[in-house]
Amino acid sequence: MRAFILLLLACAFNTAHAEEFTAKVIAVLDGDTVLVKRAGGLVKIRLAEIDAPEKSQEHGMDSKQSLSDLVLDKQVNVNSRAVDDYGRMVAHLTANGRSVNEEQVRRGMAWEYSNYHSNKVYLALQDEAQNAKRGLWAQASPTPPWQWRKAHPATQAPPHATAQGYSCGSKRHCSQMASCNEAHFYLTHCGMKSLDKNGNGVPCESLCAANSNPQ
Repeated sequence: MRAFILLLLACAFNTAHAEEFTAKVIAVLDGDTVLVKRAGGLVKIRLAEIDAPEKSQEHGMDSKQSLSDLVLDKQVNVNSRAVDDYGRMVAHLTANGRSVNEEQVRRGMAWEYSNYHSNKVYLALQDEAQNAKRGLWAQASPTPPWQWRKAHPATQAPPHATAQGYSCGSKRHCSQMASCNEAHFYLTHCGMKSLDKNGNGVPCESLCAANSNPQ
């Protein structure tokens, strides 16, 4: 009975976070994580059913570049499923009518990581990429990111502490920010709301003006 109640609660939790909306991708953090700007502000999204190589892994930066080519500065359809332990929305993205999640697997830029590895579409795409030796499958025996993370725990940042190569430090003003990405990091990870004086979700307008205009 207890297990059944927990299952119902889990289903209710996921349903509560299920929504669909359109947003603009303003930053690509790695091969399976993006930052989007929607009407309500900024949302960090983890692509569902895939797991991309970590940036420190072989092909990690290739995977990030592939995802950037697919979605950066573009309008995407977001079909959310849940929120993970890091506070990220877990979702499927569609750009120009194409599933971004599936495309990353097809290109050999991510592993399928569906529930119990049961999604036949993703499994077939991974087999296709592996047989064609695309991307990470050019390696004889690539290490899945979930195994790599276990072997390199010191490289994994705690939630909301570090990301994108930045860390929460002593910077307080837009004049101290080296880029729009850094300003976004300080706003979303370090809680530096003074960078967003008008509360529209876009920090340091002089740096991020190009990203704040919808296409």
